[in-house]
Amino acid sequence: MLLFLLKRTGTMILTTLCLSFIVFFLTNLPPNLEKVAKFAGNSRMSDEEVDRWLENNGFEQPMIVRYGEWLGVVPGWTHETADGKVSGRCIESGMVAQEAPDFCGILQGEWGESRVFREDVSTIVAIRLAQTGKLMFWVMVLMIPTALVIGVLAGMKDGSFTDRTLSTFSIATTATPEYVSGVILIAVFASSAVGLKWFKGTATSAMDGATFENFFLPVLTIALFGMGYVARMTRASMAEVMTTQYIRTARLKGVAFHNIVLKHALRNALIAPFTVIMLQFPWLLNGVVVVETLFNYKGLGWALVQAAGNNDIDLLLGISVVSVIVVLVTQLISDVGYVYLNPRIRIS
Repeated sequence: MLLFLLKRTGTMILTTLCLSFIVFFLTNLPPNLEKVAKFAGNSRMSDEEVDRWLENNGFEQPMIVRYGEWLGVVPGWTHETADGKVSGRCIESGMVAQEAPDFCGILQGEWGESRVFREDVSTIVAIRLAQTGKLMFWVMVLMIPTALVIGVLAGMKDGSFTDRTLSTFSIATTATPEYVSGVILIAVFASSAVGLKWFKGTATSAMDGATFENFFLPVLTIALFGMGYVARMTRASMAEVMTTQYIRTARLKGVAFHNIVLKHALRNALIAPFTVIMLQFPWLLNGVVVVETLFNYKGLGWALVQAAGNNDIDLLLGISVVSVIVVLVTQLISDVGYVYLNPRIRIS
C-alpha cells in the first residue's frame, strides 16, 4: 500500500505540473497579455507602449522561464530604470531590492495578486473555497443518501413498476443540466410570477448565514444532476448482486428478504457506487461554476467566472491549481477506499 501511495503521489504531482503549465500557457498568450497591459495602464495604449509595459514587467521572457518564476523554481525577474530604481517580481512596494528574496512563486506561498480584487490570490482562494466547500458538503448530504435509497429500491425489484418509475426519475435528473433545473426551480419556488415564494432566488445571504430559505435551491440544483447518475449505478450494482448464487441460497433457506438486502447484498452492491460517488467531485466543481453564478453565491466557481471575464491571470491560475488538487485527492481516496471495500483486490 505504501508503494502504491508513493506512486500515486508522484503521478499526482506530475499531473498537477502538466495541467498547470497548460493553463499558464493559455492564459499568457499574447492577446491576453495585451489586455493585462491595457488594464494596468489604459485602454488607449499604443502597441509600442504595450510592448514597453510587458518588457518592464517581465512578460517578454520565454514562457518556460515565466512558468518557473510563477512556480518558484526560477529567480524572479528584475528591471532597473535609467534613474537606478529597481523593480521585480519579488520586490514589493517599499522594499529594498537587496532585501528581496530570489524566489517568490507558489512553492514559497506567493500566489500573486488579483488585478480585479486587489487582494492576494491565496486569500481569495481560501475564502471562496471555504464557501464552495460548505455548498458541496450539503449537496453530498442531500445527494448521496437519496441516490442510494433510490438505487437500492430500484435494484431490489428489477423490472417492476417501482424500478421503472425510479429509473425514469434518475434518467430525467441526469439529462437536465444545472442551468435548466436551476432556472425552473427559481421560476417555480422563488418567483412572484408563480406565487410560490418559498425560497430566495439568490444565495448571497447564505455566505454569512445559510438557512433553508436561502440555501436549499442551489443545493437541490446541484444534487439533482448528480443524484441520477449515482442512483442508476447503485441500481445496476444492486440488481446484479440480487441474482448471485449466495443470494438465491439465502432466499431458499428462508432468510427474511430485508435481512438478505441489509446483511448480504447491500455491502457488495455499494462497492461500485463508492467509486462513482468519489468521482462526483470533478462534476460537482463544474456544476458549482454554473450554480454559483446563477444564484450569485460567491464561492470558487463565482470567482473563476469573474477571473475569466476580467482576464485575471494569477487568480485563474490559483483556482485552476486548487481545482486540480481537489480532483486528484478525491480520486486517490476513491482508489484506496475501493481496495478496502473489495477483498479480492486487497488480497491480490
